[in-house]
Amino acid sequence: MSLAPVAILAGGLGTRLGALGRSTPKALLPVAGRPFALWQLELLRDHGAERVVMCVGHQGDEVEARIGAPFGLEVRYAHDPPGLAGTAGALRGALALLGERFLVLYGDTYLRIDYADVARHAAGEAALMTVLENGGRWDTSNVLFRDGRVALYDKRAPTPQMRWIDYGLSVLTPGVLGEEPDLSDVFARLSREGRLAGYLATERFYEIGTPASLAEAEAFLSGRAASAAARSSRR
Repeated sequence: MSLAPVAILAGGLGTRLGALGRSTPKALLPVAGRPFALWQLELLRDHGAERVVMCVGHQGDEVEARIGAPFGLEVRYAHDPPGLAGTAGALRGALALLGERFLVLYGDTYLRIDYADVARHAAGEAALMTVLENGGRWDTSNVLFRDGRVALYDKRAPTPQMRWIDYGLSVLTPGVLGEEPDLSDVFARLSREGRLAGYLATERFYEIGTPASLAEAEAFLSGRAASAAARSSRR
């Protein structure tokens, strides 16, 4: 069974990366020898994805030209309108390419999780967020997770009871997007309405949003590349 369409939110400006983010879209940042988006797309292919929609903004034409549709995937590109549409706005602009249920992945994250199992857990739900027990380790915890649901999500005003963090993968249906510009606001509303299911991730995430996290992702993915090369040489 193939995976539902996957939207990758790759339109950000990369401001936390300083000059590097201003000159190069995060999708095209070289990580372990190739553009970061290729690591994401290969991982999605390995988990059964067939159709991916790249929601691009900053230098979107260059991203489309350089990434294309690799690994046998059907990759479509949805370009943000002029100005900052926000993450939820980018998804609303791409709905014609996504259908009635789709996965959403941030364009600067590499997530080792069973994507198909996440999709199965979202069946019958309006929305689902994957969460990781964090305890403030990698970033500020912003989720109260209880009985398989996100009881409360608040990125702007987290509480001490929040020991989990938004892992970076979600499953959505078009009707939940509302009119908010950003997904964080959509998720906050859905959690207050009791409409946000949760899925507990167990592997830490890697991301390239800051120089420090980019260095961590580089080290991890370089190790994966070396292991893959070693396996190939033994065949």
